[in-house]
Amino acid sequence: MHHQQRRSSSSCSAQGSSFTRSLPGRTLAIAAAVFLLSSSLGLADAGVLMGHPLGKRSFLDIHCKGVYDRSLFARLDRICEDCYNLFREPQLHSLCRQDCFSTQYFTSCIQVLLLEDEKDKFQEMVEYLGRKK
Repeated sequence: MHHQQRRSSSSCSAQGSSFTRSLPGRTLAIAAAVFLLSSSLGLADAGVLMGHPLGKRSFLDIHCKGVYDRSLFARLDRICEDCYNLFREPQLHSLCRQDCFSTQYFTSCIQVLLLEDEKDKFQEMVEYLGRKK
């Protein structure tokens, strides 16, 4: 009987150690799943959106002359991306972004995407990014 108890206790300890060894792998899998979920929800880093960079050069390319704020820039660019994805018109994304989001295309995208309740907030963002120095 004493021999049986020793075997079951060593069996438990072996199971416990294999469980502890798989814990880092399990943690890594959970972290990867959370990252994938957050990126699909748009919560991940906004450094590149839909295959194009959102860096300072892109900011200057569309004639923004205000303060470069990557998160604001990404939010406004996302409106243009969503609008493009809705209509699939090849030039729509660049027309929406033109002159630092200050064209009628951008305003129309806000309307079409049913974001008019946030229009004032977006206008403040546009002014902040596009204001002349």
